[in-house]
Amino acid sequence: MASADARKAVELPGTVCVRVEECESETMSERHVLVLGATGFIGGQVARACLARGWRVRALRRQAGATGDLAGLPVEWIDGDLADPQAMGLALKGMQFVFHAAGYYPVGGASVAEHIRRGRRMMQSVLQAWQLAGAPRMVYTSSLSTIGWPPGGQPRPADERDHYVPGTLPRSAYYEVKAAMERQALETASAQAPLIVVNPTAVFGPGDVHRTTARLLILAARGWARLSVSAPLNVIDVRDVASAHLAAAEVGAVGERYILGGWNLSVDEFLKRAAEAAGAPGPRWEVPVEWIDRPAGLISHLPGLASAAGHLEAIRFWPTFDSGKAARVLGLRARPLEETLRDAYAWLEARGQLRPRRTMV
Repeated sequence: MASADARKAVELPGTVCVRVEECESETMSERHVLVLGATGFIGGQVARACLARGWRVRALRRQAGATGDLAGLPVEWIDGDLADPQAMGLALKGMQFVFHAAGYYPVGGASVAEHIRRGRRMMQSVLQAWQLAGAPRMVYTSSLSTIGWPPGGQPRPADERDHYVPGTLPRSAYYEVKAAMERQALETASAQAPLIVVNPTAVFGPGDVHRTTARLLILAARGWARLSVSAPLNVIDVRDVASAHLAAAEVGAVGERYILGGWNLSVDEFLKRAAEAAGAPGPRWEVPVEWIDRPAGLISHLPGLASAAGHLEAIRFWPTFDSGKAARVLGLRARPLEETLRDAYAWLEARGQLRPRRTMV
């Protein structure tokens, strides 16, 4: 049984990403870590997980004063941009681990080719600054979109052997740029440049400051998710993703990818469970995934909506995922979906982004 002192040493408000029993069995050595993207969803929970382990956390932020979901926590903030060598050099000084959860996200009306150039340029800036600083172990947060379908129609979930083939979704700047950036990172990885890649699937939970996936939960909670699509969806809690980042930094193999996934569901089942957790009516109609192609093609010609069209087209390519490698190497364990939904809704309610639920899980 953990003592009160031991429990206090590893718990932070809103954080359940490190279990007391695990901490007691580990050496609580202090590490100095840099989190890029700490004002965001995954990066914020990575920072919390590091603090819960007793590590010293430094974070780079573009906007002075921004704290994301880390207000009041002992984070050393450095103002600057990923493309600023001076700020990056200062941020990286003395670090043992680097968590890069601030990958380029394509927005705006630029062409796919231009987004790829921007993403590669940003990644190159980070990699150069990192190597100049001595290349401490880095965990790069990539995307589920870089995992492809098993070749030849093999009847199995997708795993780390499967890669997205560039050009499969030519109108999707997101898929194309994420694949290009991941290849760039892996090409850099070596014994002298220890870099590990993690690929979270659909991430939900507390701390979604930019409502990255929380938008879907809000729709479900308001009873507006009445239409679903017959496609698979793999869901994981952000706190389990954060814990796996720390494990990747400590024991992950250089140059390897690890899928951080949880529960393989259908979109329909997920929306029904999300609505049920909020006491709202769930989906009433489920449409075939093929029906999405026509509206995707239509909106792709509208100004500023090419990216949305790319995301819609990608739904029919969504596979199920096998996270066995991360479970074996990183100790990844997915908590119950009900816990994720409960805590995500509670976080949104506490910040006035959602009315209190009529029923509780």
